[in-house]
Amino acid sequence: MQNRRFASLGAISFRRAEADGTPVALISLGERNAAVPLRALQREFGIEDDSADGRMLGLIAEALDYVTGLQLGDRLPDEVLSGKASWQPDAKFRRVTASKLRLQLIAWVDPAAAADTGADAPAMERLETDPAMRARVQRAFEQAARALDLPGPQAVMQVVGEIAEELSFIEALREELLLRAQAMAMRLGALGTGGTVNAERQAMLTRVRKLTHLALHQITARFADVDAQTGEVMATLRNAEAQRAFIRSNRDWLYRTRRAWEPILADWAAAPPVLDDAAWLRVGRTYHFLAPRFMPVQEWETSTGLRHGRRPPKLDNAMKW
Repeated sequence: MQNRRFASLGAISFRRAEADGTPVALISLGERNAAVPLRALQREFGIEDDSADGRMLGLIAEALDYVTGLQLGDRLPDEVLSGKASWQPDAKFRRVTASKLRLQLIAWVDPAAAADTGADAPAMERLETDPAMRARVQRAFEQAARALDLPGPQAVMQVVGEIAEELSFIEALREELLLRAQAMAMRLGALGTGGTVNAERQAMLTRVRKLTHLALHQITARFADVDAQTGEVMATLRNAEAQRAFIRSNRDWLYRTRRAWEPILADWAAAPPVLDDAAWLRVGRTYHFLAPRFMPVQEWETSTGLRHGRRPPKLDNAMKW
């Protein structure tokens, strides 16, 4: 940072406030730390948005979507610097996405034959072990090279590999976010069945189930958008740069969402399948996580007594600068 007043503050670290996700600077005040919103700090120091320090504060705020905390001098995450991801999916997701794209190419060349082949796990395995399938993939690469006006099948393989790499992050997040959120919803759906639950707790369960449904709808829609946008393999390969930007935008949204959800998802995954006091505390924590993000504004203001123009953050609002 160029502003000299930063040096007078000593060691500064940055994180998002637990209450509302606001990016804050942690400043040491003797034995205590003060959490100062970055916007307030920027106003106090008279830092313009388009100045070097203003741009850096904006990048720090954006970086906190991807890391828990930063200190001055720390390297910013790749999402902020280059658009790449600062994390890596498991190799199995790369294999899955690469196989899907190759099977889509086979289907593009010969839809009837592809229908017989299928697109399930056995078909993907045959891509690696069946000489006939490998030959069909090679012919598909050759035909795609001509259709895309590329030098040859190797060029097609390179583009397919690059798109598969981008999509592997989506597949990883499908497992790490969507499937876990669906499992949480199933756990919530099973609570209270076959037993006696008083009216107050039943009402809380109903609210949490409704909010979970709204959240799952939003998350599922993101995956559906990516699947629809990249479902036509030739269109995807023909517009690889635009598709890469689209995939990365959704990747980052889903990753930010997973980071926000992680404590709740981990809480439910580790919980025993019993309806005890700990389970009801877990339901309450889930409600307090979901309500400000998904409850309609009017309901939220009524339930919390807000009367001063405040609005509940949407799912991604806690990730804004």
